[in-house]
Amino acid sequence: MLDIKYIREHKDEVIKRLNTRPADYTEQVENLYNYDVEYRKAIVKVENLKAKSNQTSKLIGEYKRQGKDTKEIFDSIATLKTEIQELNDEMIDLQNKIKDILDVLPNLPKEDVVIGKDETENMVMRTVGTPTTFSFTPKSHYDIGTNLDILDFDRAGKVSGARFVIYKGLGARLERSLIAFMMDLHSSRGYTECMPPYMINAQSMYGTGQFPKFKEDAFAVNDDRGLYLNPTAEVPTINMYRDEIIDGSKLPIKYCSYTTAFRKEAGSAGKDTHGIIRQHQFNKVELINFVYKEDGYKALEELTNEAEEVLKQLKLPYHVVELCTGDMGFGSAKTYDIEVWIPSENRYREISSCSNDEDFQARRANIRVRRSPGAPLEFPHILNGSGLAVGRTLVAILENYQQEDGSVIVPEALRKYMGVDIIK
Repeated sequence: MLDIKYIREHKDEVIKRLNTRPADYTEQVENLYNYDVEYRKAIVKVENLKAKSNQTSKLIGEYKRQGKDTKEIFDSIATLKTEIQELNDEMIDLQNKIKDILDVLPNLPKEDVVIGKDETENMVMRTVGTPTTFSFTPKSHYDIGTNLDILDFDRAGKVSGARFVIYKGLGARLERSLIAFMMDLHSSRGYTECMPPYMINAQSMYGTGQFPKFKEDAFAVNDDRGLYLNPTAEVPTINMYRDEIIDGSKLPIKYCSYTTAFRKEAGSAGKDTHGIIRQHQFNKVELINFVYKEDGYKALEELTNEAEEVLKQLKLPYHVVELCTGDMGFGSAKTYDIEVWIPSENRYREISSCSNDEDFQARRANIRVRRSPGAPLEFPHILNGSGLAVGRTLVAILENYQQEDGSVIVPEALRKYMGVDIIK
């Protein structure tokens, strides 16, 4: 959530920066600004009326001592109370209007983010490794997994429907091994392991920005508790600290969280329906950082490097791109995407998105930090990034390590988890 005080003082700048995103936010920000002006005027009016009511009330005793009729004073006080109540109702209405707009305004892109309309204008920052080449025509992970009988899409469709897969045999072991490998790697590098709940409440979805804007993408649990299936470990992990004041001596706080994630993929109909690139259910290891605001962008570089380390140890070719303003997520101020090479598509595909949301989520979730006893409260920067999306990592391994006979070499880093050197 954006800071209303900042909008009040920098309205034109806010409009300019928001409008580097795909939509035009001019009208919303202008309305927000005007509602805020009306709200602050109403506060002054209420305070003046309360003061006048108090002064008038003091006359009651004096009138009684003098034997004067107090009816006029009581009538005046009643009129003032009515006016105050009307203004209070107006203020509540204005507060709701302000909140409704703030709830759907995205974060301000950082000033140095490349301005662009969509993913075609993202900027490649670095490339690690070279695209894998073969002496034969490489197969897709769908065909590799089906031929090896380690991925079963047909039976998953029978059991659940489209955009699901059943991992079998060494396919299931490979998925499980990747989760263990990622959690072991990140926890050895200063991250605390976390396995948060799979079901979360609406307040948590609001706190990290999924609600109200992306409510259609969420799977609701149809009972009376108002729960939703977790769309990413980012949501429950960050909301562990919702409405809390963090002891500043604890920062930075760093978690590697594993969950199964669930998404309707409502906004991607027809995209990646073949295979496991875009599923309704998938496993993911998420990296979360809570840091002081002055450390936010150093932490973004470090978090991105931590996610890259997974691919380096698996010896998978990838590159890192900085997203332009037109391709960034709702809550992000700056984002790096890590994209791994997918041979069957002859292109790089996103496998991690690492973002600094600055204090955007902290404001929504009311997460504050106090540096020392008596110090003022402030909002931390909160960062998140996949470390990595497990299913997409499995895809990259199957395709980059495939052999002409249909088998798949197991990366060295995974062999102690897998117990085999080759999947055949």
